Amino acid sequence: MDSVSSSSSSLIQNSVPTSSSSIFGNYPLLSALIAFALAQSSKFFTSWYKERQWDAKQLIGSGGMPSSHSATVTALAVAIGFQDGFGGSVFATAMILACVVMYDAFGVRLHAGRQAEVLNQIVYELPDEHPLADTRPLRELLGHTPTQVIAGGLLGFATAAIAHLINKAGSQA
Repeated sequence: MDSVSSSSSSLIQNSVPTSSSSIFGNYPLLSALIAFALAQSSKFFTSWYKERQWDAKQLIGSGGMPSSHSATVTALAVAIGFQDGFGGSVFATAMILACVVMYDAFGVRLHAGRQAEVLNQIVYELPDEHPLADTRPLRELLGHTPTQVIAGGLLGFATAAIAHLINKAGSQA
């Protein structure tokens, strides 16, 4: 009976947030947000380097190199693995989520973007009197190439690993 009540109280104590816990101490969440910010800002600066003009849409838009979706979910999964262990169910859930998001990025969303290109070209070639001639163009940059997804995943992994080292050094100090 004592071992049951002891393990129950231990479980309750470990699941109740302490007064020192806050969103700023949530290392997996911060890793994911930092990876997202790094990926999106790198698109912003890459766009400027290629086109010699600033495009603020790159800070919030989808598509491009590297995949911010992949960076975000990979950083989240890896950070959870570092924090809670790679054998747990929370890591498994985050890893499956990451795989689904990355597959979607270079699968469904990439092909939807390519279809949008074809549809825009068809509408562009319609005669002016056609009812669809003045249709607003569809967004073409929706998905990612496999290389962009892999680059995002590597960025996410590196972000989580560096954040883990910083978190570990901070907790030892």
